[in-house]
Amino acid sequence: MTMDPTEEQEAPLPQPAAEGGCGHAESPWAGLEEGGASLAIDDFLTTMMSHASNALRRAITVPYAEQAGLTVSEWRMLSVLAEARQLPFMELVTRSAADKAQVSRTLRLLESRGLLSLHAEQLGARKWQTCRISPLGQALYEQIIPLARQRQAAVIRQLSADDRVVLYRALKTLRRIGEAAAEGRDPR
Repeated sequence: MTMDPTEEQEAPLPQPAAEGGCGHAESPWAGLEEGGASLAIDDFLTTMMSHASNALRRAITVPYAEQAGLTVSEWRMLSVLAEARQLPFMELVTRSAADKAQVSRTLRLLESRGLLSLHAEQLGARKWQTCRISPLGQALYEQIIPLARQRQAAVIRQLSADDRVVLYRALKTLRRIGEAAAEGRDPR
């Protein structure tokens, strides 16, 4: 078949790099200089992570959360709390990776629906709040978690086994680096 030279040709798909690595042409990060002068905004780590996270949230989490009548924030709080059964408020903030105001709003909504209970406690001058999942909240979690696991696994399994290991390690390392930097300490 002869192609009309005026027709646009599809660009060939990039070939996978050799096992264990990414070709330099596939990544603007490969030869990245210390000052990052050649780094485009769209290639910033934070930009790429945000875009990937948002796309995955819409594709994976939103459908099963909405099916259960929950927002993504509500599902996150409910699932973290369901795994622990009860947590101090600040521990829930840490584990959910959300800010205190968002956690507080979300917990009040979940409490109003009977999915959890909040208990104020005081020891001397120190006050804190403990969050406990209710039987209704635990039942909802048990209903959703198989679908959540299946949807997460379906996307993860689209990566090769080697890519899964590399990505998992890289994400754990990036989390450690980010947390250390936020606390003003050396990540090593």
